[in-house]
This record gives sequence, C-alpha cells and structure tokens, in this order.
Amino acid sequence: MRRILHCDANNFYASVECMLDPALKDKFVAVSGNPDKRHGIILAKNQKAKECGVKTGETIWEAKKKCPNLVLVPPQFDEYVKISDKIFDIYCRYTDRVEPFGIDECWLDVSGSMRLFESAESIAEELRERIKKEIGITISVGVSFNKIFAKLGSDMKKPDAVTIIDENNYKEKVWPLDVSDLLMIGRHTTQKLKDIGINTIGDLACTNPDILISKFGINGQKMYENANGINDEPVRLYYESHIPKSIGNSTTLPKDVTKREEAKAVIMALCEMVAIRLRRHNFVAGGLHLGIKYKDLSYYGKQIKLPMSLNSASKLCDYAMSIFDDTKILMPIRAFSVSTFDLKDGEESVQLSLFEDIEKTEKLRRLDKSLDDIRKKYGYGILKSASVLEFPHITNDLEDSDFKPFKK
Repeated sequence: MRRILHCDANNFYASVECMLDPALKDKFVAVSGNPDKRHGIILAKNQKAKECGVKTGETIWEAKKKCPNLVLVPPQFDEYVKISDKIFDIYCRYTDRVEPFGIDECWLDVSGSMRLFESAESIAEELRERIKKEIGITISVGVSFNKIFAKLGSDMKKPDAVTIIDENNYKEKVWPLDVSDLLMIGRHTTQKLKDIGINTIGDLACTNPDILISKFGINGQKMYENANGINDEPVRLYYESHIPKSIGNSTTLPKDVTKREEAKAVIMALCEMVAIRLRRHNFVAGGLHLGIKYKDLSYYGKQIKLPMSLNSASKLCDYAMSIFDDTKILMPIRAFSVSTFDLKDGEESVQLSLFEDIEKTEKLRRLDKSLDDIRKKYGYGILKSASVLEFPHITNDLEDSDFKPFKK
C-alpha cells in the first residue's frame, strides 16, 4: 500500500523573512520587488497579510490599498535557498524518495518507512512539528495514496495542518472541488472543461473518457485517471530529482532598452550569472532560451540547440545575440531572461565541434574558473565584462539579488 506525502512550506518567502527578523512576526508582511526598478509586485505575503486579501502577483499599490499597514521587505533569495536546503535535509531523514516541486514543496514516498512509524499520518505530524521547532516556519502536509491527491491535501488546510485523503474518503473530499484545483489543469483547460459542463473534479471523474480524449487527446485520458485517483507515478529518488532541468536568470530593467548594444550588455550580464550557476553545479548546457518582455508586457521567446555543450558566459552570449539578431527583436524592451536546458555533467566527455579551437577553449575554461573564485569571495559586482560596464545607466543598478532564478 503506497503512502505519499506532499509537504508545502506555508507562505515560504514571507515566513523566512519573519523568522530571520522576529520584529516582523506580528506585522502584515509582504516580500516585494523594488518599485524604483519597476519590480513593484508582491512576490509573497505572510498569513496576516493574506487574511487582508493581499495576493501574490498584484502590484504594491493594490496591496497597500487592501492593507495600509503592510510592511514591504526585499527578497533574499540566497537565504530562501539555505532554508529550503535545511528543510529538505529533514525530509531525507525519513525517506530517500523526496521529489522537489519548487523550492518550498515536495513529495515524499514513505511507504518503505511505515514499519518504523505508526502510520503515514504520524510521519506527517512529526515532520510538521519538527520543521516548526528546528527551522521556525510551518508546513502543511497532504497524505494520500498518490501524488495528485497528496498535493490536493496540502492545499486544503493552511497553515500548519495535515490532511488525509485515502481510498475511502477521496470522493467525499476531492470530487466537490473545482476542476481547476486538480494538478496540471491550467486556466485555458479549465475554461474548455467548463464550456462542456465539467465544473468539479467529480464531474471530470464521471465523464466518459472517450469524450475527454476526443477533445484533449492523451491529456484527456490523464485528467480522467487523476480525477479518479488512478495514478501510480513514482516519487523520484532525491539525488535524481535534485538535478535541474534548466538553469536561467531574468531581470526587469530600471529603464527600457532602446539600442542593440544596451540589449547585449544586459544579455551578457544574464549569461554571466547563468554560467556561474552552471559551473557551480558542474553542468554544461546543450540548449539556450532567450526571453523578451516588451513595454506593453507582451512576451517573446525562442530557444535553440547549441552545437556543443558549454558553460561559458561569452559563448552563451554569442548564441543569445544570434537569436536576438536573427529574429529582429523590436525595441523598447522592459525585461530579459536567459535560460539553459539539456544539462549534462560537466565532468563527462563532451564532444567538441570540428571548428572549435581546443587550446582557446581550455584558456577560456581556466579564465572562468579564476573569475568564479574571485566572485565567490567578493561578490558578482567586483568583476564585470567590458560590454556590461559600457552602459552603466542600464547595468549599474543590477545586483546579485536582481538576477532571480528563471522559470518558463
């Protein structure tokens, strides 16, 4: 009998901020971007701010209108990663099958740990109390017989709660929920389902699967199975699931970019941060994605396969600029993102291009290592490429914290 937990750290960014600064504990707190740099949206909020109606993703002025006493704090992404690592270390004491689903939530398969504990619920309760005591923040845990329902369970009661969805009660607990609550059903799919009279998860579970397949293809069959609790997808081993599928960074600029040279300076800065992270984890990338957000907030992105796997900032920038030039990207530009994918172990043998200068590549590798060592000691801003320094009015305000982990 499988028993899966889904653990979700409550209001994670804001909870970490309140834990680091006890003076914030009883205040209405939100983590936000810098409005002076046009990052003026709410990234996270604590429970008190949430109860006032503050929502992630809304503008600061909208949040302040709902909650005049809202205290805004800037994000500390390095601290969030440190706390996340400590939480995952605790999870791994109970099972080796720990699959992250973002920085603040994950699945645990505790089926093999049952002989050491009274029940999966007792494991969930122990984790909840242990993280509260050892870390200083709360989690909500869903306990079920598959990953989909475990995720639903952790969302049902927040904060600091455990919810059980088992083989006997899932119809009662899950089926009345809105169909949009089911994992992997997004806004557009929700609307299409509601257009044909499927409003709840129970409606979906009782629909003829042939109708779903005819409208949604193989995803229709998957949605039907998930609604009925038919899902045996395994929880991956922690060392397997901890390998990222992509590494990227993005930034919103203090001033719109209107010239190619300015765009290159920002792209180079992003490529430097991406390359640092690739080398830190000993990865090379086989693909590159460039994303552009315009002044009207519309988005354009394109990705390419690289002719050889690499982790050099200058080469990543060259390929990113080839995308920029080949697609004749318009100006002005508000925000950029650079993401790498098809990651491989950097120590494995990587086939060089026939046109690659091996001696030049080795010199570049040694130079990158030296730069990494200096930046590790003194910070990213201590060394910047000439193209970045050429446009201080665009790049001077970009600090380490501006380069946020990018997800497509």
